[in-house]
Amino acid sequence: MRLDIYRRPEHDGIFSYLAVPEGKPIPQEAINTDWEPQQKSLEVADDADALPEFHIEGAAQQISLKGYAITSLKDM
Repeated sequence: MRLDIYRRPEHDGIFSYLAVPEGKPIPQEAINTDWEPQQKSLEVADDADALPEFHIEGAAQQISLKGYAITSLKDM
């Protein structure tokens, strides 16, 4: 699958990341004016369990359930 990645600053130079299927808008429940485009058309395996460079766990499952995947701040 191909994903568009967005990021937003949190604290102390740390960023959280949001991944959505390529070309799809950020779903309504995740809209936040702080999201900035980070990377477009990132190719990842369809069953990707994690995107460690973006601190996203369960990426494929999150996208399947919610339409997007987001960083878990508890792991940062």
